[in-house]
Amino acid sequence: MSELIAAPAIDTAPVVAKLTGVRKRYGEHTVLDNVDFSVRKGECVALVGPSGTGKTTLLRLLAGLESTSGGVTEVTRNTSVVFQEPRLIQALRVWKNVLLDDAGLPDARTRARTALQDVGLEDKLESWPVNLSGGQAQRVAVARALYRSPELMLLDEPFSALDAFTRRSIQSLVLKLWVKYRFGLVIVTHDLDEALLLADRIVILARGRICHETRVDLARQRDVTSPEFNALKRDLLSQFSLSLS
Repeated sequence: MSELIAAPAIDTAPVVAKLTGVRKRYGEHTVLDNVDFSVRKGECVALVGPSGTGKTTLLRLLAGLESTSGGVTEVTRNTSVVFQEPRLIQALRVWKNVLLDDAGLPDARTRARTALQDVGLEDKLESWPVNLSGGQAQRVAVARALYRSPELMLLDEPFSALDAFTRRSIQSLVLKLWVKYRFGLVIVTHDLDEALLLADRIVILARGRICHETRVDLARQRDVTSPEFNALKRDLLSQFSLSLS
């Protein structure tokens, strides 16, 4: 990711998601405990932490895929999700995978083409999912999320199954789309470099609580070899250690 990208201004942007005192239990097991969390339009937030600390559960609450056990959830209705797997329907051509239930609308194919142009896959409009690479399939998933013009986009480890080169390419794509459309963006990731490359703010979860937040005040494009980048990474690693102690 070598091209300079300017981040949107977010200080006065409207809040598109807010959790207040949110709890989530499965039987006797508490996954989230009294969590306060918010995202503004045009802000990119990375959720990181050890496995089993509630990152994906928090994302699913934001997406409306889970109900809370307590607290208040206020999230824009205009929300899209990109999952770890592309979840494409093999019996549908690429453009119909972008639109799904809207595929029968009069201008459906044109709107699908626009979304696929945004992710660099206009030439795959009529392709079958089986003929796509892993990176192309995940780009279709991003196009499907974009098609709905979201105010909030949620990404649940969407790059983890990709090779390093493809992962970096799609990270760059998501960053450019975020700047272009100014949606709020929440990314669940285990990769600290990824969090530092993409996020304005990094939130660490441990034992179902938010234990640390770091604002990333680095200019884009970010250089993983820079002293500033690695100083922040060392601080995050230290906070990880504290969260596990």
